Amino acid sequence: MKTIDELLSDGVAGKRVFVRADLNVPLDGTTITDDGRIRAVLPTVKALAEAGARVVVASHLGRPKGAPDPAFSLAPAAARLGELLGGEVEFATDTVGDSAQATVGSLADGQVAVIENLRFNAGETSKDDAERAAFADQLAALADVYVGDGFGAVHRKHASVFDLPARLPHYAGYLIATEVGVLRKLTDDVERPYVVALGGAKVSDKLAVIDQLLGKADRLLIGGGMAYTFLKAQGHEVGISLLQEDQVPVVKEYMERAEKNGVELVLPVDVLVAPEFPDLKTKAPANPTTVAADAIPADQEGLDIGPETRKLYASKLVDAATVFWNGPMGVFEHPDYAEGTRAVAQALIDSPGFTVVGGGDSAAAVRTLGFDETASGGKFDHISTGGGASLEYLEGKTLPGLAALED
Repeated sequence: MKTIDELLSDGVAGKRVFVRADLNVPLDGTTITDDGRIRAVLPTVKALAEAGARVVVASHLGRPKGAPDPAFSLAPAAARLGELLGGEVEFATDTVGDSAQATVGSLADGQVAVIENLRFNAGETSKDDAERAAFADQLAALADVYVGDGFGAVHRKHASVFDLPARLPHYAGYLIATEVGVLRKLTDDVERPYVVALGGAKVSDKLAVIDQLLGKADRLLIGGGMAYTFLKAQGHEVGISLLQEDQVPVVKEYMERAEKNGVELVLPVDVLVAPEFPDLKTKAPANPTTVAADAIPADQEGLDIGPETRKLYASKLVDAATVFWNGPMGVFEHPDYAEGTRAVAQALIDSPGFTVVGGGDSAAAVRTLGFDETASGGKFDHISTGGGASLEYLEGKTLPGLAALED
């Protein structure tokens, strides 16, 4: 896989460089509530612009249905990118139409443009190879070189991620190079003890990665909504907690395999429960009750790990040489159920080992809860920009966007 450093060494002045970024930021109307993904692509865009390239930044945002939808416009992301770069960023109001062609055609050396949401064109996400290829051909006409730097999308077989690199000289941007380097540390020659903390809502989302980790990790800490399927598999009452009953047999088999393989599988010993899900808009006090994990009342819902579990999980992370964390421990968006996730984040900070936050809701939680996310601040070693991509890499899957960057 060639990197952007090789591209820069060859010279890019005057060349149109298509940067497939991930600007899929959360929006409150037109207000960006977390610009982390925009900041993540800055080093690549800035380096190219300073070297005289004519930079064309492209991304998806949300899930529009193959047609323009103002609610998913990249205009706010383009404006924020300009603010972070300290200069004007041009914005094309379509993807490959008159506006895109004119905007890209008018770029001078060192200038940057953002084209509209790629998913406004049905060809971007089409399962039909010919339709995707046709859209990729149109995108290729806008550029001379391709730089892949949207790690959060590399697990998708989409036109701008998979098909377009085959049509242009292609390179990995700084973000993708960093993400892949970190993931290799989690899969090749891992320093031990290797501890993985998994949370989130559905156990089905994590089964494939658990399957792989049962042969690689030393400890697995389970929290979040997925923990209740594990507790059910142990024969415990879980009340009205999130439960995937159909996954109980699989979870039982994994628990048996963990014991056989010598992998320490750690489950909550206490949980915070309430009779109903909290109001995340008003964040009104929820007044939860703490109960033992094997004593959840039938009319209560588990919403966070309890204080004893927080201490237990911290003790299981303190001696780790390598830590990967993906998924919150509870409903961290509400202050009454944020302490479990906060405790795991703090334990990663306190760990002397190599610590990786695996994107998605975990990355959002780190920012929401006010942690210093920079490795230079002595905190987390890496916060991934792609939760789904990280998990699929750890599952051992071939990621289309990474495969497309290989020669």
